[in-house]
Amino acid sequence: MELDIRLKQLAERIKNLKEKILTEEATKHSFIMPFLSALGYDVFDPTIIVPEFTADIGTKKGEKVDYAILRDGKPIIVIEAKNHTEKLDNHNNQLIRYFNVTDSKFAILTNGIEYRFFSDMEETNRMDKTPFLVVNLDNLRDRDIKELEKFARDNLDVDLILTMASAKKYHREIQAVFKTETESPSDEFVKFFARKLTDKMMTVAIIDEFRGYIKKSFAEVLHDMASDKINALQTNLQIDLPLDDETIQEDKNQIITTDEELEGYYIVKALLGDTTDMVNITFKDTVNYFTIMYQGKVTKWLCRLYFNGRQKVVAFPGDDKGAEIKINIDKVEELYGFKNQLKTALEKRLAGKE
Repeated sequence: MELDIRLKQLAERIKNLKEKILTEEATKHSFIMPFLSALGYDVFDPTIIVPEFTADIGTKKGEKVDYAILRDGKPIIVIEAKNHTEKLDNHNNQLIRYFNVTDSKFAILTNGIEYRFFSDMEETNRMDKTPFLVVNLDNLRDRDIKELEKFARDNLDVDLILTMASAKKYHREIQAVFKTETESPSDEFVKFFARKLTDKMMTVAIIDEFRGYIKKSFAEVLHDMASDKINALQTNLQIDLPLDDETIQEDKNQIITTDEELEGYYIVKALLGDTTDMVNITFKDTVNYFTIMYQGKVTKWLCRLYFNGRQKVVAFPGDDKGAEIKINIDKVEELYGFKNQLKTALEKRLAGKE
């Protein structure tokens, strides 16, 4: 079975079981060991994987890391595991100690859902503080699977991974800087653009003025880029399927669809583009809200945008038929943060849970 199939099956298993998994040990057995098995490692062969691997630290003897993957009898990857309910941000230090006293080239910190991969690119034999790769099985991307293939037992090549890791590390850091600067531009970032556009002295007032220009400009550029990509994909396609009779009747009412509603629609299409053909995502506007739905069926709605009032609200299907889960947002761009809710709503529709 191909790695992508095994990982997608595991992701589905996690989604179905995580509410029933209550302990760290259960997380290891139900999530982490199957993950290692998907990568081709025999989790029951002690010459390949050693649970509770001893990693003596200075005067501390008998310190144990949860797993060590061996090659030629020596650890090449050490793994620290936590309960799937735990956040990983505060657990780096323990893994750093284990990594630094073994011959490992890689370290993994995981809660069975999120996997953070570390190496020693900054200083030899000292684990980096930031991971070069982060994979979340709740939001598994095709590019994540391609990177994980390098860690499969039959493909494990330290030099190849380190080459990838160096590039990935800088990609992640650049993306983090870009995200921060577009959401909250620093003074230096603002000055860089402002000096190209004005000869005015860079006073606090001028910097604050241009900060607003930059935030709005970047938001518009990102929106236009997403729209252009969608339009390119939709060229020569009939994008929206014929809608049901109720939708056709609504069109006759000449309801005004706002730019913000359309922007939200294109964001949702972009977010779900890797899950279903974008031709399946359609919309219907009404007096009270703007519905984004699957295959033109109002009974298969994925989210509703309440953008006509002073407070913007996005709603997702609840557990009970017709129920809504409403969330306040300040700006349309915040929809990018709801990919998981949209995928869950789509999965319900695909499963026929209308």
